[in-house]
Amino acid sequence: MKIEIWSDYMCPFCYIGKKRLETALQQFEHRDQVELTYRSFELDPHAPRDLNQRVVEMLAAKYSMSIEQASAMQNQVAAQASTVGLTFNFDKMINTNTRDAHRLTRYASDKGKGAQMTERLFFAAFTESQHVGNRDVLTDLAVEIGLDRVEVTQLWESDAYVQEVLAEEQRAQAMGVRGVPYFLVDGKLAVTGAQSSEHFTEALQYAWQHREQSEEVSTNEDAAGSGCVDGTCSV
Repeated sequence: MKIEIWSDYMCPFCYIGKKRLETALQQFEHRDQVELTYRSFELDPHAPRDLNQRVVEMLAAKYSMSIEQASAMQNQVAAQASTVGLTFNFDKMINTNTRDAHRLTRYASDKGKGAQMTERLFFAAFTESQHVGNRDVLTDLAVEIGLDRVEVTQLWESDAYVQEVLAEEQRAQAMGVRGVPYFLVDGKLAVTGAQSSEHFTEALQYAWQHREQSEEVSTNEDAAGSGCVDGTCSV
């Protein structure tokens, strides 16, 4: 059974949803037959690489709310993250363009390390407050998980994997995906948002029992809205 996951490294619910899915998979009896593939999704493809603005200020401006309201929203998300063992440091988080991070993930996937790269990038962005748009930082993170420094450096000297990233985003757009995380099981069963581990367990069991069917079914009922609220980040 194949699960494709569209997410962005600036999306807190993508990291939370990833952890909740992993918890569900630990309890899924067919987990050894499940293949996870991470797909690219840029919440803001036009975001600058270097932005001299705190994330809370960006949220307040983007969604027409006060700094206090934006901070309260971040605190709520951080509290959710803590329930799955994650520490989010929004005060120091660096907002950036994520295209190169997605390119690096595609390269890592070709080397059999896509899952490791994805986890390392999320942890670097949300917990360590590293600049995951900076190519030197990205190179160091790649080397940490065992990728070749010279090859990664050559990646930045070319446009390698740009088209692959764009193709994955265009596929999501064609499917009507407007927010992440978005999970697609065997191309048929769609789950949107950072649903509970129990919800993922039910979805996994349903998908396994109906894996011969061809129609797409959405199990999501409550993840919607703009911004990073209610379990999803939308464009």
